[in-house]
Amino acid sequence: MPESLVTVAYIVAGLLFIMSLSGLSAQATAGRGNLFGIVGMIIAAVATALSPKAGGYPVMAGAMAIGSAIGAVLAARVEMTSMPQLVAILHSFVGAAAVLVGLGGTLDPNVVHEGVAATIHQIETFVGVFVGAVTFTGSLVAFGKLQGLIGSKPLLLPARHMLNIGMVAACVFFASQFLGHPTLGPLLWTTVVAGVLGIHLVMAIGGADMPVVVSMLNSYSGWAAAAAGFMLNNDLLIITGALVGSSGAILSYIMCKAMNRSFLSVIFGGFGAEEGKAPAKADGEPQGEVKSVSAKETADILQEAKSVVIVPGYGMAVAQAQYPLFEVTKILRDKGANVRFAIHPVAGRLPGHMNVLLAEAKVPYDIVLEMDEINDDLPETDAVLVIGANDIVNPGALDDPSSPIYGMPVLEVWKAKTCIVMKRGMASGYAGVENPLFFRDNTQMLFGDAKKMIDAVLAELR
Repeated sequence: MPESLVTVAYIVAGLLFIMSLSGLSAQATAGRGNLFGIVGMIIAAVATALSPKAGGYPVMAGAMAIGSAIGAVLAARVEMTSMPQLVAILHSFVGAAAVLVGLGGTLDPNVVHEGVAATIHQIETFVGVFVGAVTFTGSLVAFGKLQGLIGSKPLLLPARHMLNIGMVAACVFFASQFLGHPTLGPLLWTTVVAGVLGIHLVMAIGGADMPVVVSMLNSYSGWAAAAAGFMLNNDLLIITGALVGSSGAILSYIMCKAMNRSFLSVIFGGFGAEEGKAPAKADGEPQGEVKSVSAKETADILQEAKSVVIVPGYGMAVAQAQYPLFEVTKILRDKGANVRFAIHPVAGRLPGHMNVLLAEAKVPYDIVLEMDEINDDLPETDAVLVIGANDIVNPGALDDPSSPIYGMPVLEVWKAKTCIVMKRGMASGYAGVENPLFFRDNTQMLFGDAKKMIDAVLAELR
């Protein structure tokens, strides 16, 4: 394929990627956005494979076939509840690719090591390896935390910030050794130190901040891809990486703003006890009384309600309760009730996690509202049904200055006439803090597996 045709194909692919991001900004156009991205990636892959610079087609074809097969199997087998883990591990692949491109380019005997252009290429290589190594190990730790292989409790080592600064300083020293004398040694040391830095950064981040971490690592992977594009002199890879890096950074900022937390505090901070363990309260402080409710009583409350708000959380995702929940919603709406879903920006383990699950269950887009759109309506709501959510409905975020999540905007479900919370037990949420909502006078607890309980409520409604 002529070089000019490759350039045209890259321009078309780049435009499709931009249109893909635009489409993904809204639920109604997300399907079209995905299609644009798929077509753009196919064009980019074919143009790159057929470009004059390409070679080694048997090896390339074999690698593409193996990678495509693995991707197809993962896409078919991975459930939506495991999508955050899949995204995290895919980010690690991008980081590893950037490191390998940098190391491979340094070993290339045809690379010129003198002149301004050579110095610029060396800077690109070093930055790509550094960012790639941080992304690789950080994403692996994020995968481990999301998968439950690593506890969500943050690892807060003494003088951890000075330790981070020391590792960055060491990498700067390795950069000074690499520039002008591009040998493999400084890059390998950079890979090791930056890898340890990535592990330490993510290990120090608490469970409540994991959605932001995934978004942040998405940004890192984009910049790593852009750096690889500079190393390979591939314009489309630069453009694509810049799009992913900038959009991930913007999303991280938006999520931090929604949590009323600074971006730097999320990266270098960390808070919360280990997930699933309710922290002990002070001696003599009353725990409060929990009022339990049955599936039949829940169905009666929902039938009598004229306005219902449903708040989904990670518990709904784990139980796959969105499908019977849609049937419950349909029955209530047919009876004339105003049923809406309230989505917190950091619900679940991934940005937009709940929106995807509800869309998968065919819940109409127009009744799925964001936190800011529905909070003002909660005082006029007859019944709120919280399914597997915890931290995002914690009133301590607003009225308890001692709470680690104090200042984080939450869904104010306790203002409704009746609030029913569905949980397996009284364990704390992912942030590891107790929720006073469970002891409120207008709160009733429906204990059990979310799907089984929703099925029971559905049977009563029918």
